[in-house]
Amino acid sequence: MGAKTHISVIIPAHNEEKYIKRCIDSIKAADSVFPGNTEIIVVCNRCTDRTEHIAEENGAVTIINEDRCIAKVRNAGIAAAKGKIIVTIDADNRMTKNTLREVYSLLRSGRYIGGGAPIRFERYSFPLWCNDILCRVSFKLTGLYSGIFWAEKKTFDAIGGFVDKKAMEDVATAKLLKKYGNKQGKKYTTLQKNYLINSTRKYDDLGDWLYLKLMVKNAGVLLKAAFGDKTGMDKLLDEMFYDYN
Repeated sequence: MGAKTHISVIIPAHNEEKYIKRCIDSIKAADSVFPGNTEIIVVCNRCTDRTEHIAEENGAVTIINEDRCIAKVRNAGIAAAKGKIIVTIDADNRMTKNTLREVYSLLRSGRYIGGGAPIRFERYSFPLWCNDILCRVSFKLTGLYSGIFWAEKKTFDAIGGFVDKKAMEDVATAKLLKKYGNKQGKKYTTLQKNYLINSTRKYDDLGDWLYLKLMVKNAGVLLKAAFGDKTGMDKLLDEMFYDYN
C-alpha cells in the first residue's frame, strides 16, 4: 500500500511552459519542510505547448481539461486529488517555503474551515504598489482572502467546489467557504506567516497600468455588466484570461 497523501496541490495551467517548473519547485520546497506527503496535480487546460511534459518531468500528475472556465479547471483537479487537504495555486505564481506547513497546522487546529493567502508581487513599481494596497484593503474589509485557496477536500465537496463562473469565482467561492464555515463554527481566514508570490507577467507584457487602462477602455462593457448586461464581458474575459498565452 502506498504512503498516505496529506495534501494535494492543484495547479490550473494554460500554456505555462515558461512558468510551470518554478511553481512546482516552490511547492517542492514547501513540501521539503512539511512532515506529511504532498501530491502535485497540474490540470493542463487547452495546452498546445510543453506544459504537460515539463510538469510530468518534474514529478507532477497531469490531467487534461478543455473547459473555458477556471472554476471547472480547478474542480477537475480537486476531483482527481487523493489528499485530505486541497491547496490551489495558479501556474505562474509561487508559494513561500512554509506554506504547506502553516496550512496543515491551521486546519488541524479545528478552528478554521479554510482560507486564502496574502499576495505580494514579484516586483514593484508605483502602479503595482497601488494594486497591492487595493488588494490588502479589499481583503481586510471583506475577509475574503484568495490567491492560494486551502481547505479540506470534504469541505470543497460540501460546497460543490469552486463556483462555476468565468471570473470572480475566487470571491464567490470564498463567500461560500465563509458561509459554510460559520455553520460549522469555524472561521475563514488567511495565512499569517506565508504568502503568494504573485506573477507580474501580464504587467511585464502589457504595462504596469494595465488594469487601469482596461477599466477606461472597457468602461461601457463594465457598466453594462454591473446592471446585468453581460454583452461583451465574455470577449473581455477571454482576451485577458482564457486566450492569454
